[in-house]
Amino acid sequence: MTSFSETEFEQKYQTGKLAFERGRYRLSIEYLQQACQLVSPYSRLGGEVKFWLINAYEAEGESQQAIALCEELCTHPHGETKRQAKSLLSIIKAPKLVRPKEWMTEIPDLSDTSVTSSKYTKASASNRKIKPKRQIELVDLSSVNTKENQFIWLSLGIASMMIVSLLII
Repeated sequence: MTSFSETEFEQKYQTGKLAFERGRYRLSIEYLQQACQLVSPYSRLGGEVKFWLINAYEAEGESQQAIALCEELCTHPHGETKRQAKSLLSIIKAPKLVRPKEWMTEIPDLSDTSVTSSKYTKASASNRKIKPKRQIELVDLSSVNTKENQFIWLSLGIASMMIVSLLII
């Protein structure tokens, strides 16, 4: 591989991964297939690209291509790649579970929200009540009774008698 193809490979590989992460699986497949052609299929990196490609195939609903590529990776010379491929193959080939309809939540189509969203946004903004900030109430200290309280002396006396009685015993 020349340095130009390494740069080209990295660009295709990263673009394919990014497209996958954004849910653009068809575009991801295209870039990852191009990246596969620019790297040795028997290298660890070649196996890594193919794992991304398998996931993109599966996400796009092309399970047969995903299974075929995964079976190919089961004979890969890199041990870790081979082990991961066998594990992934068992997952892909596992029977799909049928979920009862009552377990599913239907997501409404919000494609025509440009007209209605502004109406709801304005209405909800005007209906919000803004809580006023709490203000600290200032107290005039001249009105507070600051003379000694007899209760303090009584409680100190009782506490001291208890301490003395504990020391005597």
